[in-house]
Amino acid sequence: MNPFFLLFVGLPTLEIFLLIKIGGQVGALNTVALIFLTAIIGVYFAKLQGIQTLKSGMVNLYQNKIPVYEMMSGASIAIAALLLIIPGFFTDIIGFLLLIPFTRKILFKLAFKNKPVTNIKKKDDTIDGEVIDNKKDDS
Repeated sequence: MNPFFLLFVGLPTLEIFLLIKIGGQVGALNTVALIFLTAIIGVYFAKLQGIQTLKSGMVNLYQNKIPVYEMMSGASIAIAALLLIIPGFFTDIIGFLLLIPFTRKILFKLAFKNKPVTNIKKKDDTIDGEVIDNKKDDS
């Protein structure tokens, strides 16, 4: 099945289904209030997590380390904030899972568990040298 079909048709369908089911249980006004509440709380926590990730990345830069985890965390926090702003309960659940550092680490391990290690240093057989022209002028 085409992933774009699932994204543009399946996700809104699931969101509408969940909104109707939850709205039937707690009421329409409470459902709308819950959607706004999750968006506000989610964006607030995304801001806090983003600042914390930025600080951690700066510490790694000062230690001359590449902040790979912090860059991936920053991207996932931005995606989480976007998912939390989109009205719906399924996207809110995914967004909150991306905001929690523990679940974010688990998702990263699952996503990159079969990737080859590219940090292996290769042996460099190059010898640095300098060419000196030692010819004398015979004129």
